[in-house]
This record gives sequence, structure tokens and C-alpha cells, in this order.
Amino acid sequence: MERKETKFAGTVINGFVMLSVTLATLAASIALIIWGGMTVSDNGTTTGVIAIVAGIAAFIAFIILLCGFVLLEPGEARMMMFFGEYRGTFTETGYFWVHPFITTKRLSLRARNLDAEPIKVNDKVGNPVMIGLVLVWKLRDTYKAMFEIDSQTMAQNANNAATGTDVKSIMNAFEQFVKTQSDAALRQVAGQYAYDDVDGETNDLTLRSGGEEINSQLETKLNERLAIAGIEVVEARINYLAYAPEIAAVMLRRQQASAIITAREKIVEGAVSMVKMALDRLAQENVVELDDDKKAAMVSNLMVVLCGEDSAQPVVNTGTLNH
Repeated sequence: MERKETKFAGTVINGFVMLSVTLATLAASIALIIWGGMTVSDNGTTTGVIAIVAGIAAFIAFIILLCGFVLLEPGEARMMMFFGEYRGTFTETGYFWVHPFITTKRLSLRARNLDAEPIKVNDKVGNPVMIGLVLVWKLRDTYKAMFEIDSQTMAQNANNAATGTDVKSIMNAFEQFVKTQSDAALRQVAGQYAYDDVDGETNDLTLRSGGEEINSQLETKLNERLAIAGIEVVEARINYLAYAPEIAAVMLRRQQASAIITAREKIVEGAVSMVKMALDRLAQENVVELDDDKKAAMVSNLMVVLCGEDSAQPVVNTGTLNH
């Protein structure tokens, strides 16, 4: 989206230079008032009165000049407002003096971290899961951040920050906005995928196996939602994923059953291969001749030995194969 933030183009003077001018104005006002008072007391002339008036005017000028100083640290910005009109954003670091009738609101451009508490959502197949995320965000467009989102908290914090000092309150309001939108984006992404491919029958992307692809989609959705507020998501990733407590035990048993079935399939597949290999070797090397009944008995015994969970108990045949 197009940026609406503009650079402040008003008069900006080095703060230390203007500090010297301001202190000189204060000294001049004091000197004029004292000298004017002494002149009026001694001679009663209008010169002393004029000096006193000039001293008062100089002191008022000192107060006005004092309101124009701006201190900006790295990673901060100042919104410049002239009687409600946006005049630009000032981002230069240092100590400056600007027009005293320009009000400023101090904003932080530093990256901020949000560790959202896990929320309960339904995945693609309707299973309730607990999912949480952590994201890093920062202000990208100060105009949108201040003027294109509105809430009672934001308005109150903006009024509190008229002097440019309550940056924490404004950033807390932005953080609340980010949290609300992150919950919505997380629900949207989580609802598009199943928690896990429990049966192992498909190769579809899941929340558990998606990894970077899921995180990338989450970051895209968040940037779409937060762009209206001039907020940029630097990084977003799922940091907590689990079945909801009410189905966690059932799904664990299902996963265990699925794992047992898969393991049994592998065992049977291996046992059949081994039995076939044994029969082929016996026939190739003429160790013994077996009829169909003997082969069936041998296959049965080998399958029991290879597929059984307990160790087989051998039975020694002391007779002959003909018995």
C-alpha cells in the first residue's frame, strides 16, 4: 500500500544554538526589568516603563522559545502538527528547535515483540487445537498509524501525548491493535489446515508439518491486516501448537494406534520377505525337500516367531520329518 507519511519540511534549527539564544533572551528580560525598575524609581521617566514592558515582552518570548525544543533519540520519530494539520514526520536524531506552535507526538520506530497467548481454534477437520504465535513488528508509516485507525484507547492516548512525552501509552495502544489482528489472522490460517495427518494417508500440508510455509502464510496475512495501520511485520511464527485439553487424550490414543498399525505392517512385510527367502534358499541348496503341508507348517511357525511380541520357545524335534 502507498505510504502517506511525508518528511517534515519546516524550519529546524540546531537546539544548542537556540538554547544560547533562549538563555540570552531570558538574561535580557531580567536585565531590562531590573534596569527599568531602577529608572522608574529614581527618575520616574517613561524610559523605565518602556524598559519594563520590553523586559516582560522578552520574558514572554523566552517562554515561547522554550516550547520549541525537540529531543529525538535513535529509533524514534515526531509527528508534527500545526493546529490539527499534519505537517510531516521528523526523524533526525539529535537536539533541535522547531516552531513553538507546532505540537509534536513522539512515536517509537523500534522493533517490538509480541508473544501472544495460545488461543483455541478449530482446524480444517474441526478438531479444537491450542495455537500461539510470536511476532516482531514496527511502525512503517506514522501517518497511517495515527490517523487511519481509531479507537477509544487510541484517542485517549493521543490526547495524553499532546506534549510529545507519553510515547509508551501510544505504543501500548498499537500493541493492542496488533494483538487483536494477530488473533484474527491466526484463526484464519489455522482454519485452512488440519493439525496433523494422523492416518498417514495423505501428503497434505498440516499445521504440525508445515513449518516455514505456514509461518510465511501467517506473516502475509498479518501484513495484509496491519498495513492499514502503517505497521510492518518483520517476522511471525507459530510457537505453540497442541490439541485442546478435551480431546488431547483421545487424539494421543489415536496416534498411538496408528503408529502400532504402521509398525505391524512393517513387521509383517519384513517377515513375509524373510520366510520367502528361507524357502528359496532351502530349495536352491537342496537342504531338505518339503511338500506343501510342511511348507505351510514352516511358514506358520516362522511367521509366529518373526511377528510375535514375545520371544519364541524352541521345540527340538528328535524324530524325522516323516513322522
